[in-house]
Order: sequence, then C-alpha cells, then structure tokens
Amino acid sequence: MTSAPTDRQLVFVAVASLLAVAIALVSQHLYDMPPCAYCVFQRVVYVAMAVSAILALLLRRVRPAQMALTGLAFVLSLVGIWAAWYQHSVAQHLLSCDMTFADRFMTKSGLDEALPSVFGIYASCMDAAVDVFGVKYEIWSLALFATLGVVSLMALIRQSRAPARRYV
Repeated sequence: MTSAPTDRQLVFVAVASLLAVAIALVSQHLYDMPPCAYCVFQRVVYVAMAVSAILALLLRRVRPAQMALTGLAFVLSLVGIWAAWYQHSVAQHLLSCDMTFADRFMTKSGLDEALPSVFGIYASCMDAAVDVFGVKYEIWSLALFATLGVVSLMALIRQSRAPARRYV
C-alpha cells in the first residue's frame, strides 16, 4: 500500500490537471480567448492525466495497476510538454493548424463534435497566441506539464520503493 505522500502527489496531479482545464474554459468563455487545435489537444491530455491519477488512487491496493497508471500520468505529461512546445515553436507561426497532428487527433476522436464547448477548435494557433502576465499561454501550460511530470515521477519512484504488502 502506498503512503500518504504518494496519495497527496496523485491528488495534486488530478486537481491541478482539472484546474488547468477549468482555467482554459474560463479563458475561452469569459475572456473570449478561442482555442486552437493544440490548446484543445492539451485539454485532452490534462483530462487523461487527471483520470489516470484518480484511477491510481482508487487502485492503491493493487500496486502494479497503480504504478502503471502513475507511469501513464508521467508519459502523458511528456506528451503535454511536447504539445505545448510544438504549439509555441511551430504551430503559432502557421496560418492554419488544419491537418496538423492536433487537428487530426481532435477531429478523428469526435470530441470536438461531442463536446464543442470544451473541445471545439475555434482559432488558428497564430490567432490563439496570447500572453498572460507577459508569458505565452502555452508556456504556462508547458510549465504545468513539467511540474506534473516531476510530481508523477516522484510518486512512481515512491511506489516502487514501498515495501510489498503481504496478505496472509
């Protein structure tokens, strides 16, 4: 069974991920910041990280499952870092995000049609480029993904070092 610090780390990953999506939705719907394909793709990654962390918490008594889910959260953080970096370094300089990986993923997943208020693509990456406190929005996202990756990795290391629980 994992320790309380590991549980707190997983709770942090889940809550911070969901909070990131909530902030993105507030930005979109209250402050008129329409999202691009990479913005929306990052929302999917945050939701997947939250689900992975929550399932890892629920399966804390099944160490292999918990470790796999915590490892998945870590891998997803790397995907998020890549998406934010790609958005910053390449996509925001394109006139259109049409047919990029994020656009194809969102379209083929059907999420953009199923939940357009959350996963709809309403701007090009160039048009969606916004500064918040002097820092590009996607750099804030990259920093959060990096933080969540470190916390996930710390939880995974802690899980791997925890003594095996024996049932007699």
